Amino acid sequence: MHLSSHLITLFSALAVVAASPALDEREAKLKQGLRLIKTSAADPGTWAAEDEKVHTHTGQRVHFVDITDIKDPEVLARLDGDDSARVAAPVPAITYPGVSHQAEANGLINQLTTSGPQSWLQTMTNFYNRYYSSTYGTQSATWLFNTIKSISAPNPRITVSQFTHSYNQPSIIARIPGSSPSLIIVGAHFDSTGGSPTARGPGAVDNASGCVVIMEALRVLANAKYTPRNTMEFHFYSGEEGGLRGSGDVWRSYKSAGKQVKAFVNTDMAGYSPSGKISSYNDYSDSGLLAYVRRILNAYSGGYTTDTCGYGCSDHASAYSNGFPAAYVCDEPDRTSTPYYHSPND
Repeated sequence: MHLSSHLITLFSALAVVAASPALDEREAKLKQGLRLIKTSAADPGTWAAEDEKVHTHTGQRVHFVDITDIKDPEVLARLDGDDSARVAAPVPAITYPGVSHQAEANGLINQLTTSGPQSWLQTMTNFYNRYYSSTYGTQSATWLFNTIKSISAPNPRITVSQFTHSYNQPSIIARIPGSSPSLIIVGAHFDSTGGSPTARGPGAVDNASGCVVIMEALRVLANAKYTPRNTMEFHFYSGEEGGLRGSGDVWRSYKSAGKQVKAFVNTDMAGYSPSGKISSYNDYSDSGLLAYVRRILNAYSGGYTTDTCGYGCSDHASAYSNGFPAAYVCDEPDRTSTPYYHSPND
């Protein structure tokens, strides 16, 4: 018995000693302010400082996901490219409908204006930048939170809350309760970068434009006191330019809580379109939802363009990696998108 006990103790000690260097190295990296980022499914991850993340990746249009805080093996497997990895699906497979309720939709569409979006966009771009770790980024979040509360005020049933993160810039969620707890979500990130954490980064197209689009939709629905069948949420994410950090936190929490999400549509860049058509991207999307979005685009926009987005290019990747049905729309295919992306001239 004593020998067995000593052997168990010895093997346990050896296991701890063997594991300690990796744990110590991780703690040392974190104390240095480094983050573990991943640029492709095959990339195991590289530790990078904040400046390096932006200069080497964001500023060079290299997409990445910050995986430092991701512990869920299912999510990590999907980020490694294993789309078959078992994800505890919060809802069964969804059959999306055809185009319907057009009279109701057109009545709401007729209430849209450009005056609010133009004003909101001007205010957002007046911030020196909206980078998620800057004081300007925090100030912009406060302004956005108060503005969304004001937009929502005509319908007292709408709630507006802040989702806090380990950094100072919160994400913001507006919720219109429906008769069902199942969720229909639209989202856009509101942080920006001009190519470095300290650069001027007005972020007009990327992504004040996407924010004001869904803000105007929220305003119309609030004024109409619209009561949906499924609960609707409007997400405004922080930290997208830092590796999808804000949306990553939100969607991890939704997966953990077992929330039932029927659809998430991400809008990232909506203000520069030489083609004059909305672009519906092919990858990191649910095939059924993608087909439904394209039916809607055909019915209301007279068609669409397509492209592939690449690894970790925007917040729909966070929803997708957590097992939720996601799709992404923006203003243009990548090859003809704004030339001022991630610069002080956006």
